[in-house]
Amino acid sequence: MIKSFSASLAALALTAGGSPAPAATCAAPGGNPLSQAPTSPKGVTDTVLSSVALGPEIGVDGRQLRTRRLVVQPGGIVPLHSHKDRPALIYTMSGAITEYSSACGKPIEHRAGDISREAEGLSHYWVNHGKVAAVLLSSDVYHGN
Repeated sequence: MIKSFSASLAALALTAGGSPAPAATCAAPGGNPLSQAPTSPKGVTDTVLSSVALGPEIGVDGRQLRTRRLVVQPGGIVPLHSHKDRPALIYTMSGAITEYSSACGKPIEHRAGDISREAEGLSHYWVNHGKVAAVLLSSDVYHGN
């Protein structure tokens, strides 16, 4: 199943216009307190596409590798959350979305084809300031079965 999933993700990347690109980099590295960060979602559909329990696979009980499809409507918000002990990769399939990160003093714009790495205790939130929905594919190591 993992090989099939990897092949599917690679095919998806190629149909989106070539190889996935790293996400835009932070133009102003440094701390950001995110003091005005939203805490409730708005205009977001979050669908779990598939998951694998990691206990039987690699001995990491209580964790799963999951992939979700998020559709963030114009004006939509993925609220403040942390990636402490929950690494993730986010692939922007279509549209664009702005990330406000605890590790960056300026917002980061993600466009179709970008991959964002989320790990090491990062806290952040995302806002769709565009006129079309942003579609994201999120794969993370999640606490849950």
